[in-house]
Amino acid sequence: MDKRPIAFFDSGVGGLTVFKKVKEKLPNEDYLYFGDLKNSPYGAKSREELIEIADEIFRFFEKKDVKAVIMACNTTSANTYEVLKDKYKFKIYPIIQSCAEIIAQLPVEKIGVFATEATIKSGVYERELKKYNPNLKVFEMSCPPWVKIVEQKLQTAPTSINCIREYLEKMLKNSPEKIILGCTHYPYLLDILENFTSRDIFIDPAEYFAELIKEDLNLNNLLNDKTTGSEQFFVSANRKEFKQASSIFYPMNELPILV
Repeated sequence: MDKRPIAFFDSGVGGLTVFKKVKEKLPNEDYLYFGDLKNSPYGAKSREELIEIADEIFRFFEKKDVKAVIMACNTTSANTYEVLKDKYKFKIYPIIQSCAEIIAQLPVEKIGVFATEATIKSGVYERELKKYNPNLKVFEMSCPPWVKIVEQKLQTAPTSINCIREYLEKMLKNSPEKIILGCTHYPYLLDILENFTSRDIFIDPAEYFAELIKEDLNLNNLLNDKTTGSEQFFVSANRKEFKQASSIFYPMNELPILV
């Protein structure tokens, strides 16, 4: 058993969707969450910038003596994991690479991916999925306005609905059997998306990710045997903005700690 904390990070509050699902499965663990609002959004940054940002956050987690880091952000998983995976002693779980094998085994021939611009440019979803299913046809599309729509709670605004519908209609022209919501914010658009197609077509990778993390920590004897866990939230900027935005994903009582 290992009593050290598990860490998460994201450019903002989106990673709280993954945090919530993992905590539901592992309620006895101690958790740290880092929201990097100083460098948000990640989606338009270069690969080099993202590596530098992730490396700095990993060094922060190293000082906190964490046993595992969960890369809840698709963009950093896509662009930084391969560079940083062997640099630190703690376990690292990247959401894309961790879930690709499971998703690739689904009985489908065509799959769509909605993600940020940086994730799409990396090509990691198609590469990882085809590693396990070479015959799979993958259609990727970036949706730049969607993160803002979620974080500013604009889902029901007519202009937002039109924006969401337009991206979906473009994707559906490819006739995908499933569509991966490849950004942690996007599952919060499901209530709008299902107005235009079946909800069952969409995949939230966090569902697979949380179970995989639980199984792997158990396999490596890294679970905590405490009866209750704790949580701490850190931000690189804008504490009040983070707390307010987090109410969509995982409401918190106290202001996060400014790093």
